[in-house]
Amino acid sequence: MVMRILGFLLGAVLALPAFPQPHLPGFETRAAALTALEDADARLRAAAVLYIGRTGTADDGPLLVKRLSDKDPVVRALAEQSVWRVWSRSGDAETDRLLAAGVEEMEMGLYAEAIHTFTNVIKRSPDFAEGWNKRATARFLIGDLRDSLADCDEVIKRNPQHFGALSGYGQIYFQLEEYEKSIDYFRRALAVNPNLTDLKITIRGIEKLMQRQRARMI
Repeated sequence: MVMRILGFLLGAVLALPAFPQPHLPGFETRAAALTALEDADARLRAAAVLYIGRTGTADDGPLLVKRLSDKDPVVRALAEQSVWRVWSRSGDAETDRLLAAGVEEMEMGLYAEAIHTFTNVIKRSPDFAEGWNKRATARFLIGDLRDSLADCDEVIKRNPQHFGALSGYGQIYFQLEEYEKSIDYFRRALAVNPNLTDLKITIRGIEKLMQRQRARMI
């Protein structure tokens, strides 16, 4: 069960979910959308999240992360999808093109090629957290756990709210059988994005595994 959930989480890092198109009001300016992010009307907050997701860049991540704890479930769902989109936009067209090419290579199982592409992303835009995150993912997929951890470190330096990288730490430490660290990072990911409800199941599974291990040692 734990490994099945971990695999699902890795897929969430690799691919962006389908973007819903609810019937919501639009905005003529970014300023109007930014104001609406705090509106009491959930429909306006949802529309603002969509607008920022479609037009924003990685610098807008904190605005959308805040809405991951919104009281409205539609706003929360849209915020999670939108944050992945803005995280994937560096503000430089060539960097973004390379990132998309690397993701395509990774999804095709061309991990060495993807790592090379993501390395070029990092060289071109070293402050762009998602280049490091995608290379961390590719390295995890080939079992290069230590280098994947190093890349996760670089992600968090640039984007402390990156719940994908935080859950990535959890996956890596699970593979390394450092279960307490794994749980700690999964909890940190949940603190940023409480919508990752499968992580709660994962944590309980790891805790049960640790209990069984302790029982065998008695």
